[in-house]
Amino acid sequence: MFDILVYLFENYIHNESEIYVNQADLTKELVKAGFHDDDIFKALRWLENLSQLQESHVKPYLTKTTSTAVRVYTPQELQKLDAECRGFLLFLEQINVLDLPTREMVLDRVMDLDSAEVSLEDLKWVVLMVLFNAPGHESAYAQMEDLIFEEPTGLLH
Repeated sequence: MFDILVYLFENYIHNESEIYVNQADLTKELVKAGFHDDDIFKALRWLENLSQLQESHVKPYLTKTTSTAVRVYTPQELQKLDAECRGFLLFLEQINVLDLPTREMVLDRVMDLDSAEVSLEDLKWVVLMVLFNAPGHESAYAQMEDLIFEEPTGLLH
């Protein structure tokens, strides 16, 4: 399923025109690319749920936030996200790539992936997908792209 999400993201992200694809045509394209129907359905449902997060249960709980808030992970989240992934999410918050709503959107989408654990590389893709679909987060998306795709230069101090 995750491979399908990355395939779609890479093939449609830089499309200059309005992205509207008939689901039947998209399914045919994905089958032709070698993906299985069950995984295609899961990936399309995952994307639909991502688009619905804009108006979902995540935002109302985060309207009164404080900078001293601490995120406590559930046992299921701890099982799916290792310390490296959780540390990366904290890092993204500290450099203002993620705010509280987008962090919760990332966690929601990570928990909906059909894998027992999520690698750091997969988490980075999920963050990109969430930021791409979050209006008003264009600069955070660009910063995240720089973090992922640019070669590191020099030592960190």
